[in-house]
Amino acid sequence: MTLHTVIWSGVLALLPVSELRGAIPFALANGFPIVGAFLYCTALNILVAPVVYLFLSTLHLLFYRFEPYRRLFDRVIDRARNKVKEKVDRYGYIGVMLFVAVPLPVTGAYTGTLGAWILGLDRRKTFVAVAAGVCIAGVVVSIVSVLGIQALSIFIKR
Repeated sequence: MTLHTVIWSGVLALLPVSELRGAIPFALANGFPIVGAFLYCTALNILVAPVVYLFLSTLHLLFYRFEPYRRLFDRVIDRARNKVKEKVDRYGYIGVMLFVAVPLPVTGAYTGTLGAWILGLDRRKTFVAVAAGVCIAGVVVSIVSVLGIQALSIFIKR
């Protein structure tokens, strides 16, 4: 494991496109021990929720004055609202947790936090739900990654 691996795993865990789906497999493929990869990437991905709330309560208000940002943000908001609303209406904060826990594209800490903000949910409860969802997603991604690496090692001789 190198500093390069640590840095890029962290960057991937914090990016909205990859989150844990990219960070944990990258870390494992580059020599990170499974427990270390899980703990490191999951902890960084949990930090997304407070960062998103901080952004929405500060910089977002300034950026929203500019038309290109407003159009992009409103489009993202509509998509997030449609993705999260059904689960929140049905299951409340457990719905937020379940939404974040599914390690698929357009689900995760960013969309879950943004959706909760749009729906006016409590920040603290949202943080707990998002953190729990991220932990579940981290376990799922870790297991799938290890099984995938083991399956590939059958075909690839080192």
